Amino acid sequence: MSTRLPSHFGSENRTNARVFFPHQKPFMPLLLATLLALISLCAAAEPLIDGPYVLHQEKATQAIWVCDGEVKSVTLATGAKLVAPCGSVTGFALNAGNPIAPDQLPQPRRWAAVSDIHGQTTSLLSLLRAQKIIDAGNQWALGDGVLVINGDVFSRGPQQTEALWAIYRLAQEAEAAGGSVQMVLGNHDSMVLRGDLRYQPSKYLEVAKLLQRSVPELYGKDTELGRWLRTRATVLKLGDTLFVHGGISPELPKQMHTQMPDLAALNAKIRARLGDSREALRDDPQASWLFATNGPLWHRGYFRLPRASSAEIDALLKQFDVRRIVVGHTTRDEIVSLYGGRVISIDAALKDGAPGEVLLWEDNRLQRGLASGSRKILPAGDDDGTVNQLFPDAEDRAAAAKAANEAKKKP
Repeated sequence: MSTRLPSHFGSENRTNARVFFPHQKPFMPLLLATLLALISLCAAAEPLIDGPYVLHQEKATQAIWVCDGEVKSVTLATGAKLVAPCGSVTGFALNAGNPIAPDQLPQPRRWAAVSDIHGQTTSLLSLLRAQKIIDAGNQWALGDGVLVINGDVFSRGPQQTEALWAIYRLAQEAEAAGGSVQMVLGNHDSMVLRGDLRYQPSKYLEVAKLLQRSVPELYGKDTELGRWLRTRATVLKLGDTLFVHGGISPELPKQMHTQMPDLAALNAKIRARLGDSREALRDDPQASWLFATNGPLWHRGYFRLPRASSAEIDALLKQFDVRRIVVGHTTRDEIVSLYGGRVISIDAALKDGAPGEVLLWEDNRLQRGLASGSRKILPAGDDDGTVNQLFPDAEDRAAAAKAANEAKKKP
């Protein structure tokens, strides 16, 4: 498997490159500058369309859209379907309530999992259609199956609002069909809720300004999406598989002060502090650890040196009573199996504009579902945690080099 260049590598080089033409004339730089200016004006003129943001006020519920830069608001009656004045989010009613998401579910007949959507709604829906998880009209088609969105719907891409509502709507349709859609929280979802906007496209900063709210307030406790997000799990046990965005550190049981991890307590702890700043978390060392580098939202210890050992992975599987852990967060070119199939990495670069992949389980068999509609058996592989895997980006390679240098300095 080839190592992917960091997503910014190509763009920086394209931006800084000089353009040369054969027999270049003096007017060519001026012509080129004019063309670039026109392209910039066209990009700037792209209409600003977003929404809805549903606000629960004391006397009414308002659905608010931004249509071509203009704010439009509709009062929603109880049980009424959203009818969009612009955009694609339309034709369904709000949940009657948003109960706490389950910490665990029994083994279904079949399940699918995809991770790191990052606002790439068009690619997500195309992938789900190709694998018959939704139909040609983007409606639920997996029957009594389960779809897990393994974190990071927010940031980077241009359609995060559409992605959130698509998952919300599909969850309604799946439940009606006897199935389920579960969204597990990721680090970027948590970041946006606490106001860390480093990866937010400028589009959403503009929308927030128009609506006279901060970006986190667009998902506040008085909003429908904010209430729904605050009921999501961070770690989900589905039959014999554990889903978590970043990973489970071998330190987790120690941090939770228990030999046998309590999923309900873990998820409740994160829900209670979701949206709190780093500074606010300092009053609770346990909560601070859960939202930090080795917590379940961020952990990369299955990929970065020093990697978790095979024995540590076995101990985690035993503690949670599962056969495998499925993670996202660390981008690969395709879905890969680590630790002999005991850890599955499913962030297949959907966030970078790639077609992406979905992990499929049925008849006790794991497969990679491709955007072409084809499927490939996922082998367990021969990784046992001692082999240094190819790192997916420059940051990981730098971390590996640093660890190697520090090891050389030791006597």
